[in-house]
Amino acid sequence: MQQQQVHREAAPLRMQVVNLLRGEIVAVHFEPGERLIERTLCERYGVSRTVIREALRQLESEGLVNIVPNRGPVVATLSAEEARGLYEVRAVLEALAGRDFANRATKAQRASLKERMKRLSAAYAAGDAYKIVAAKDEFDDALLDGAGNPAIRSTLLGIRARTSLLRRLLMFSAERNVVAERELKEITRAATAGDAEAAWAACESHVQTAATLALELLEQSTNADRSAVRVGSA
Repeated sequence: MQQQQVHREAAPLRMQVVNLLRGEIVAVHFEPGERLIERTLCERYGVSRTVIREALRQLESEGLVNIVPNRGPVVATLSAEEARGLYEVRAVLEALAGRDFANRATKAQRASLKERMKRLSAAYAAGDAYKIVAAKDEFDDALLDGAGNPAIRSTLLGIRARTSLLRRLLMFSAERNVVAERELKEITRAATAGDAEAAWAACESHVQTAATLALELLEQSTNADRSAVRVGSA
């Protein structure tokens, strides 16, 4: 991996490392279950082991890192129960965000959401999953900007981080992308038209559909891992 630059004159070192490592976990540069070796992280970010340990404790509190006995820190994995709970909360919060956007967004924020939807449609048309991920994040940010509720934003960003691998797997599915684009266009239409009820319903439905597919993917992955263990033990 490419070494990441930490600016010592900017924010506290610990928070810079927290932000960098969180970003790389969210981008799945570190896989779920992968060990996070302190020495390697020290070299990667150019900071002391003390700073790394403080950053890992912060990410543990966010649910992104687990400290495993006899193994040390590893990237957290999600159980089906945990994923289901996160998607249930996300569905409610995104529905609230859609409603609040419809009620509160300025003319400029409505125009911005439409523009982000155009970019997202272009990414879907190109079939580039990485561009889709980036464009979807920009769309979500525009929706949250217009909703104007910092509590919704901070909670959703945490859920986005916890479910980052599942989100990316979904965006590699061409079948899911066709449905998702249609759902997001409806969110855009309702939210920018000021139809709060329709925006709520569209946002909630979008997350519920994603949750169903994400849980199926998680079950398939879990079953594959179990099969690999059985084969390896035979």
